[in-house]
Amino acid sequence: MKKLSVIFFGLAFLLTFSAFAQDMSVDAGKLYNEGNSLLKAGNYNGAVEKYDLALGIEKDYRILYQRGVALKKSRDLAGAKSSFEECLALNKEFAGGYNALGGVYFSLGDYSNAITNFEKVLNLTSKEKTKNKVKKNLSLAYAKLGNQQITNGNSTKAIEYLNKSVEYNNYDAAYLSLAKLYSELTQWDNSIAASENALKHRSKITKGGPYYYMGVSYKGKGNTDKAKEMFNKAKTDVTYKKTAEYELSLIN
Repeated sequence: MKKLSVIFFGLAFLLTFSAFAQDMSVDAGKLYNEGNSLLKAGNYNGAVEKYDLALGIEKDYRILYQRGVALKKSRDLAGAKSSFEECLALNKEFAGGYNALGGVYFSLGDYSNAITNFEKVLNLTSKEKTKNKVKKNLSLAYAKLGNQQITNGNSTKAIEYLNKSVEYNNYDAAYLSLAKLYSELTQWDNSIAASENALKHRSKITKGGPYYYMGVSYKGKGNTDKAKEMFNKAKTDVTYKKTAEYELSLIN
């Protein structure tokens, strides 16, 4: 499987927040805007310094949020987590804060807490575009949890999490993981259905995997003609070429 990545919409707040500096104290607002300019320019340490000075004058959730963004950009995940948590302590209804905190948890490999925060975003926002982006994040996090459970040997939990992943976003790699897992459990029809969905919603994966697991499943069902068809398609993918050819040699 390809490495999972996740895109968080929270940075959109960078531009909108600068317009609100006027309702801070003059000195805090000036430092806040200076920090935003440095953040936009890629000077993350300089931005944090300005935000810290602003926070010394006034505790504001927006300053803490931008500080968290700068710290995350500088790869200080522990600092970013703390800053986003402080931000949310001041404003428990701030969807961007939960999304950003979820992103930090995801980067830390804590997918359960990432999911908890992403789900809070869904409950707090009414914008369909935002909801769709957060659902993609949730899909990735559930896929990560599912694959962890496969590694741990807990197929029941793995299936639960992977199905949640595709429920949120029809994630092709999650369908492929389901296809492989179902084939190992000899749930042939489920494996075929997952493989077909992996092909239908394919965006990152190659075609070889779904065809290979369909071949395995049709073979398991005793349909050798269909199995041969699928293995012949799978062997055109370099990743599955040898295993598909081996399966064909067993049938022939």
